[in-house]
Amino acid sequence: MTPQQSNTQSEPVNVLLIGGGAREHALAQAIAKSPKLGTLYATHTQNPGIAQHAHPIEIDYANEKFYRLSQFCDQCNISLIVIGPEDPLAEGWADKLAKRADGTKRLVFGPSQRGAQLESDKAYAKQIMRAASIPTAEGKTFRDADHADDYMKTRDEPYVVKATGLAKGKGVIVPSTTEEALDAIDQILRKKIFGDAGNEILLEEKLKGTEVSVLALYDGKNILVLPPCQDHKRLLDNDKGPNTGGMGAFCPSGTLTDELSHQIESEVLVPVADALRRDEIDFKGVLYAGIMLTPGGPKVLEFNVRFGDPECQPLLARLESDAIELLAATAAGTLDKADVRFSDDHAVTVILASEDYPTNPRIGDVITGVEQAQELPNVQVHHAGTKMTKGDLYTNGGRVLSVTATAPTREQARDLAYQACDLIDFKGKQLRTDIAAPAAIPAKS
Repeated sequence: MTPQQSNTQSEPVNVLLIGGGAREHALAQAIAKSPKLGTLYATHTQNPGIAQHAHPIEIDYANEKFYRLSQFCDQCNISLIVIGPEDPLAEGWADKLAKRADGTKRLVFGPSQRGAQLESDKAYAKQIMRAASIPTAEGKTFRDADHADDYMKTRDEPYVVKATGLAKGKGVIVPSTTEEALDAIDQILRKKIFGDAGNEILLEEKLKGTEVSVLALYDGKNILVLPPCQDHKRLLDNDKGPNTGGMGAFCPSGTLTDELSHQIESEVLVPVADALRRDEIDFKGVLYAGIMLTPGGPKVLEFNVRFGDPECQPLLARLESDAIELLAATAAGTLDKADVRFSDDHAVTVILASEDYPTNPRIGDVITGVEQAQELPNVQVHHAGTKMTKGDLYTNGGRVLSVTATAPTREQARDLAYQACDLIDFKGKQLRTDIAAPAAIPAKS
């Protein structure tokens, strides 16, 4: 497939996509379907999936040369920038790319650096939640390991240990015993297993209940709640093993009643949006609340400021309306005028991971069967940790491929996704076998 270029619009929209994972491949695929698209450019066309839809940007913009990326946007008449991952948002890319050389503004889908602190600084997020009376777990931050040890020893049950910075979805350790909690403190604060992301930790009460991902688009004025998703963070079946960036997801989750969805919107999303406005924080992008449905009501586990990966894949697989219109309306502050439609189908996503993921993922193994999997009806295979060399596809990261299927029922979508996964092979392939299985789906709360 060649990168898509459309002449069907009098004023086509040239788009720059930032990021290189399966989430961004899914975004590129959705953007490429839009009749509004002029030319799609991407920062990470070394991802073979993204390269099918986007043109590369062949400039060096790292570090102090970042201004070259802004110049590229001017030269190529980029009118919409879509930032996928959390790292560039935390580094302020949205702020840097919002202004053209002539002083006018570009549309950027993704919050400012201050807004990104909701995800990049868990201590800051906790402060926001307390100030806005958003229901969340009790917690306390520490930079000194000895003080954290002393506090943990006073708790009746072990608290969850979280690195407050960005740790690729792996910075949360859920201990079963106080000894495990103390070891987690040692690993993060003393041994620095998460680097600078673990310079500070949050010790947080362990909530009990059902976890659900509630994603909304926020344009600075309007909130659009998207269909709820449920992801599977643990590496192994039955939610065993270490936390990962995510081993699978499905949409809709089936765990939320309409009443509970409205409660989360009024008690979580609206208050945090109000807090951002009060602090004059520019936020135009995704508000993602990780929610625990406890016996005492919904409580926030964490906020993210971008589409989840893998939640983005089943969500976009159900999107029927125009992706560019939706992303641009969010960036422009006109969400209330956007056409937003999702299919009634169910979508299930299964992640194929490399051997020894998440600790020391093996790379460099040949991948076969992707084309055969994609030939199945209603199956999409998105590239995450892959690379193409001399016509052969190789593993090149921990999470290798994201396999998504849609069907009228969740069971049918699940069966189809695993049928596709069975066609794909590489040495040491890891996957969970219980994504969207009935036992993994609690009844509606």
